[in-house]
Amino acid sequence: MPKKQAEGPKPKTMYTLVLDALQADRLQQWCLDRGWELFRVQYAQFAFRGNDINVVFYQKSGKLVIQGKNTEDFVCNVLEPEITKEFKFGLERLEHPEWFRPHAGMDESGKGDLFGPLVAACVIADEFHVDFWLKNGLKESKQVTSDARVFKMEQLVRGTKGVVIEVAYAGMEKYNQLYSKFNNLNNLLAWFHAKALEGALKKRPVSEGLLDQFTTSKLVQRYLKIENFNLQQQVRAEADPVVAAASIIARAEYLRQLKRLSEQADMPLPKGCGTQAKEALQKLIASQGREAMSKFIKLHFKTFQEA
Repeated sequence: MPKKQAEGPKPKTMYTLVLDALQADRLQQWCLDRGWELFRVQYAQFAFRGNDINVVFYQKSGKLVIQGKNTEDFVCNVLEPEITKEFKFGLERLEHPEWFRPHAGMDESGKGDLFGPLVAACVIADEFHVDFWLKNGLKESKQVTSDARVFKMEQLVRGTKGVVIEVAYAGMEKYNQLYSKFNNLNNLLAWFHAKALEGALKKRPVSEGLLDQFTTSKLVQRYLKIENFNLQQQVRAEADPVVAAASIIARAEYLRQLKRLSEQADMPLPKGCGTQAKEALQKLIASQGREAMSKFIKLHFKTFQEA
């Protein structure tokens, strides 16, 4: 019986791009001229439905979202040659060769959230993984608008053969103990990042990595016990697909831990540290007492002191 050949990466079914006003007008007219069906999307300036493809443009952000089976065909044969006049689709390897070298990507989640842990994640990948993720529309966590989508993206990352994943975090009581020891959030985060990176490098040694910058100081390097490792850090490093994958892994783990804490608290615990978090904190203090808060929140947050 002949062996089944491995399937290649699936064509992209979603693509996003920022358009200027002239390009948006040009695209809208192109769709109208071809009799594409108009439909309503909240906050969108226009939305058209074509043959196995939807085209939605948001005026405020300038963001164009193309989605459907014919996404790649539309981008290559219509959007770039007729609308933007720029040919960039599929050129990531030429513009960012560093994305495709074997390297570690690092990001975190939960830093600005009152409830739940601080999660650091490290992903080690190479060109095979990056090609696959780009083809399948991997986004960094800040661009994913729903928890369900975060978990779907996590499945994409974790389901990729050969990828190395490591996370580092502590339960809330342990977290608060560690914070008392470090007495600085960035130092504690750097320590978590170092732990995740060291764990990943034990599974697959590589010589370089990229960290989404949270401080200009080289704090992670201070805690690393690995020699001859080139760790770079930069703002908006999530453009690198490996860092984007780490951001998804970190966010998914944070969301899982937040759900467990909500079950323990017998009430939903919100993300962030705004009005909803303050209201939830007041209810939780009323039901379980102030002394129990170390099990659920980051005690060093000003929100708790104000409560």
